Amino acid sequence: MSWTEAGFDVFGQHVLWTDLVGNVCALGTVWLAIRRTIWTWPVQLVGSVLLFVASVSAHITGNALKQALFGILAVYGWVKWSRGTRGGAELPIRSARAGERTALVGVMVAGTVAVALLFTFLNSRGWNISWAPWPDAYIFVGSAVATWAQGKALVDFWIIWVAVDLVGVPLAFSSGLVVSGLVYGLFFVMVMIGFRGWLRQSRELRAVIA
Repeated sequence: MSWTEAGFDVFGQHVLWTDLVGNVCALGTVWLAIRRTIWTWPVQLVGSVLLFVASVSAHITGNALKQALFGILAVYGWVKWSRGTRGGAELPIRSARAGERTALVGVMVAGTVAVALLFTFLNSRGWNISWAPWPDAYIFVGSAVATWAQGKALVDFWIIWVAVDLVGVPLAFSSGLVVSGLVYGLFFVMVMIGFRGWLRQSRELRAVIA
């Protein structure tokens, strides 16, 4: 057995170490994001690499692509937050403007349709890239949009994560990634805490500026 398939059995389910440790990093990423610390991004980068390996082993192409994109966006967020907190400044978080929210929703809808059709086409050509093109596409695009918005320090990224989790939880369990399924459930609770904290902070910053 290779290291990518190494793990242990719990109640008849094989738990991959890459899935377990990667999700610990993912939980750490959310906790660090709630605290608005720059360490959010390097931890996310490590977790993305491990979950990419776990997803490839479980043949969940959409999730694997999502993790690859996470790695790229982690670098983007790292750079953006480093600039925003330069000199010890407070991270300038804010709510998205009406136009930005419309753009975020538009990208999620259009992106999901485009990626799902691409997955379906590739499947028809024998690539077997995804056994569930539409959920995979939704998770892939939604996660990308949420992480991009997080890099921009927009409060709204928390709400996008809620929408992604509603699909991610059942998909993870049905794919045999038990740890990922449980972690998605914990994400929901942590996301709500993070949203409340970020929203309060953004209002305080807006009041100071005004």
